[in-house]
Amino acid sequence: MGVHPDVAVLLDLVPADFAGGERLDWTAAEALLGTRLPRDYKALLDTYGVGDIGELVILPPLPSDVPRREGTHIGSHTAGLRRLWDSDGGVPGVTLGADAVLPWGSGMNANEMAWLMNDPEPDNWPVVAWRRHVSWGESPWALFECGMVQFITRMMLGQFESCPLSDASLWNRTDTFVSWREQHRRLLAGLDPQTGEPDPYADMFPITES
Repeated sequence: MGVHPDVAVLLDLVPADFAGGERLDWTAAEALLGTRLPRDYKALLDTYGVGDIGELVILPPLPSDVPRREGTHIGSHTAGLRRLWDSDGGVPGVTLGADAVLPWGSGMNANEMAWLMNDPEPDNWPVVAWRRHVSWGESPWALFECGMVQFITRMMLGQFESCPLSDASLWNRTDTFVSWREQHRRLLAGLDPQTGEPDPYADMFPITES
């Protein structure tokens, strides 16, 4: 079986040189979350493993065993994101409640990305984003009629009318994927977790396995 076509496009932009190599138990993950998950999301994690693209954190479906990352996953972000949906009223014109929102991405100066579970088929779920900074009177929530991998690639290629988030670090530009395992290895070695370059402050704040 070949790679998912949307992930193939992403691979052209963001190579998987620092992939994590995890083999996720999707049956267990979907049982825990109580829903099936989109195929592009599963293909992305099967290809890259668990990690970040620049400042974009791709939330795994289950807790990771990488030290200091155990609490970053879909389940740990769901309640907080749904509270934001309730407090802000969600996307204007969308009548679904907060229980229809399931997070998949975070970071980028506290922007949040999720699926709107508005269809029985997960592959049809659009992306909703909560933007930390918006213009006066503008909703912090916006809806994008594409899947999550297409959302990432379209943002990198500048294919939206404007930057879809209030952080432009991946707008019309790419960045490097670095798995959490590789980031942890770099930290232990005194290197910057994102760039792999020597960290001048590593001796001041040493990182250990424990």
